[in-house]
Amino acid sequence: MGVYYNIPANIKDYEKPQREYEEDIAVLEKEDEVYKLILWNDDVNTFDYVIEALIEICGHTLEQAEQCTMLVHYKGKCTVKTGSLEKLKTMHEKLLARSLTSEIV
Repeated sequence: MGVYYNIPANIKDYEKPQREYEEDIAVLEKEDEVYKLILWNDDVNTFDYVIEALIEICGHTLEQAEQCTMLVHYKGKCTVKTGSLEKLKTMHEKLLARSLTSEIV
């Protein structure tokens, strides 16, 4: 009896290396669109206030928001979100509206 292998339908087509090259280019283009939303420390807002803002605005879990808040406090800043400029711009504006200091880089 012969051995039969169940080959998945989504394996790469090695006879067409151009496709793989094009996929690599698409990934590089996506990486170029990655920006960082940085939250800076201040001496005004409480930990709870910052945590609440990160959960509501950036969609953080409680744990993520607490960790970012601690980093901001002890390191002076923290990248709180990455993504496209369009996506981060709204979050940045909402953080500013809550008197938090942020920037997009």
